[in-house]
Amino acid sequence: MSRLFGPIRQNGYVVRDIRAAMDHWIHVVGVGPWFFVERVKTDWFRHRGADSPMTMSVALANSGDLQIELIQQTNDAPSLYREFLDAGHEGLQHLAYWTHDYQGLYDRALAKGYVVGHEGQIGGEQGRFAYFDTTAPHPGAMIEISDISGNKGRFFEHIRKAAQDWDGADPIRAIS
Repeated sequence: MSRLFGPIRQNGYVVRDIRAAMDHWIHVVGVGPWFFVERVKTDWFRHRGADSPMTMSVALANSGDLQIELIQQTNDAPSLYREFLDAGHEGLQHLAYWTHDYQGLYDRALAKGYVVGHEGQIGGEQGRFAYFDTTAPHPGAMIEISDISGNKGRFFEHIRKAAQDWDGADPIRAIS
């Protein structure tokens, strides 16, 4: 448990082939079902303070209370995902913490010296997220905070419940 951020709620993996990654998690690890968004629509996205037209596909599933997120960036726009891949990495890129007090947690992190690497919003103000660039000296240890006070929180709870008694049927569930 982080004294500042609380419990880790999600492990985020940046991958080059999201379909192959889902297949691995389904057939090798046994985790699912996956809720897959092929074209995530961000309200806005900034990388290191500058607007970026980054596009991505995302898949989400749970293993118990821990959510697994797979992210495939689908263009070459600036982002921490692109930096991670360009550095030759693939796999675990961030640990996410969820909050109902996004602005308070965001402000506390900045006050402690954390630096925003990229941030954005999906589905309105209660869909905000920020990644703090904590990779020096260890890549793959970035911290994300995510606002779950709105629809995103309800969606994440739906994903968690779907995984509880998953029998292997309908392993990839496309979300439009």
